[in-house]
Amino acid sequence: MSKISPLAYIHPDAVIGENCEIGAFCYIDKGVVIGDNNTLMNSVTMLYGTRVGNGNIFFPGAVIGAIPQDLKFRGEDTTAEIGDNNKIRENVTINRGTAAKGKTVVGSNNLLMEGMHVAHDALIGNGCIIGNSTKLAGEIVIDDNAILSAGVLMHQFCRVGSYTMVGGGTRFSQNILPYSLVARDPAAFCGLNTVGLRRRGFDRQLIDNIHMTYQILLQSTGKLNDLMERVKNEIPMSPEIQYILDFIKESTRGFIR
Repeated sequence: MSKISPLAYIHPDAVIGENCEIGAFCYIDKGVVIGDNNTLMNSVTMLYGTRVGNGNIFFPGAVIGAIPQDLKFRGEDTTAEIGDNNKIRENVTINRGTAAKGKTVVGSNNLLMEGMHVAHDALIGNGCIIGNSTKLAGEIVIDDNAILSAGVLMHQFCRVGSYTMVGGGTRFSQNILPYSLVARDPAAFCGLNTVGLRRRGFDRQLIDNIHMTYQILLQSTGKLNDLMERVKNEIPMSPEIQYILDFIKESTRGFIR
């Protein structure tokens, strides 16, 4: 049985799962669907189009499913989808999608820190940490296990690769390569996220192979396609190396060097 404060408002058409806790002054709009074992502390707002999985914690002031801050939005029937076991801290805002993708998605096991914003049609993977006051523009993609520190500004349509660490206060308008450290102003590739990779169980040989891959791609002369062929010929192929090559191939905005 769920524990719901008498001071919370829940629309009759909302669906609330089992064993949820909903605090005082929460507002749950029509059509909202909330799974099992979720905790909504006081003053959490979930608006039309919100879909929540299981085991999440929403801290005071979070607003999920507000309409996009996009003048092209015309009232499309879209969603903001939250997976499982996320921690959504105070005053986080997650807008629902537009006709572009139809949904904004936050995966599972993420930590979204105080005051950060997820704009329309953003796709955030699993196991990510997004720091205080970081702002993610529309239609961005963040792959699994990335870390964005506080005060990061991510331009629309950009992508951040897996296991990346982005330094506090960084602003960027190109893609960020997997497994990398990016910081400074203007944003620059600062090497591998070696400490993070070790903590995640990457062995020394794999880290060395990733390092050599970036030496070829970023420090050698020649056309990018030729450098990618060098990687294929000189570096033992693995899913991680192939991911880097595919990421670069798909980077229509270019990537930070």
